[in-house]
Amino acid sequence: MRIASLALILAATSMAACSNQGASDSGDKTSIASARVDAAPITYAVETLTEGLDHPWSLAFLPDSDMLVTQRTGKLLHVDASGKAQSIHDFATSTLYPQTHFGAGMQAGMFDIVLHPNFADNNHVYLSYAAKQGDDQNTLLLWRFTYSNDGGPKITNGQQIWAAKPLRIRGNHYGARIVFLADGTLVMPVGDAFHFREEAQNLDNHFGKIIRIKDDGTIPNDNPFVGKEGALADIYSYGHRNPQGILLAADGRILENEHGPAGGDEINDIKSGKNYGWPAVTYALDYSGGRVSPFEALEGTEQSLMHFTPSIAPSGFAQYDGEAFPDWQGDLFLSALALKHVRHVEMKADGSLGRQAELFGELDVRFRDVRSGPDGYLYLLTEEGDKSRILRIKPK
Repeated sequence: MRIASLALILAATSMAACSNQGASDSGDKTSIASARVDAAPITYAVETLTEGLDHPWSLAFLPDSDMLVTQRTGKLLHVDASGKAQSIHDFATSTLYPQTHFGAGMQAGMFDIVLHPNFADNNHVYLSYAAKQGDDQNTLLLWRFTYSNDGGPKITNGQQIWAAKPLRIRGNHYGARIVFLADGTLVMPVGDAFHFREEAQNLDNHFGKIIRIKDDGTIPNDNPFVGKEGALADIYSYGHRNPQGILLAADGRILENEHGPAGGDEINDIKSGKNYGWPAVTYALDYSGGRVSPFEALEGTEQSLMHFTPSIAPSGFAQYDGEAFPDWQGDLFLSALALKHVRHVEMKADGSLGRQAELFGELDVRFRDVRSGPDGYLYLLTEEGDKSRILRIKPK
């Protein structure tokens, strides 16, 4: 079952659909447009926990309040509570595992690190990264390891549990954030590889998809395309561009953010089997300034909860669940690269999105990740080359 290409979708769609722009297929929700908003009052203090990191991408909190931190250049780090960092394994030079694909002008490298929900019992950690495949190809991999800190932090028992296909020849648009769901399965977005955006509408490949698998890499029987001819059974949703953040919200929804080109960044409510439109249905502006598609809504596609033009270039994604900032409880935070701030989005009691504010813009740096820490504070990864930092945000 191969979904029609972009050209076929546009050719087959009546221009009457334009009159439905801005409305979802259910007719009861609209996507909220957002541009630059005002900076929020500074009610916080910024502490530097660690500095001198090299392109950090993600962090995971261990039960003892230490952290595991990935660097896109290939190193997995252990950072203790005092901020001291040490390398656990360098995947750029590894002889045990596939080496990271990283280089100038690429978005490739090492990506997300998450702990298994039953980490206290099994010590499993999951790592996603772009890996070299032969001389001139690469792909996104998902590996599972056993972590221990007996005589020093280390990972062992590495097992590759998933690989994106087909292979790619360049280094853009990977996705790669990981989140476990309440049923123990995990979902992970995969980007459209930039050069193959029309493939986001086709179910025989992983470009522009969100996959769902069990913790050992096997496929759940209730995935939406299991048994469908011509469709990959691990696909959970499709029609995505360059997903950068994903989380399991307190109300049980899977929320995801993704880059548009020069505009049309999105926050989406991810549902099983749904089509999120890219590139046939989008609010996005291309880098030329023109519209990617004339269609902002078509029957059979989902509307975003919120879209951003101009692009804020969202990266990490968190829902605050601490007690240090009571006014932030339950709200969403998107670290942003292009506009150099963290976007604070109010989560209303009914689950809709409300007011927004820009935080930490006074630091004038790109932000790669944002996390709600177990101590109730907010943690940020900056993107400042080999001078990047881990910042801890406390009440002022």
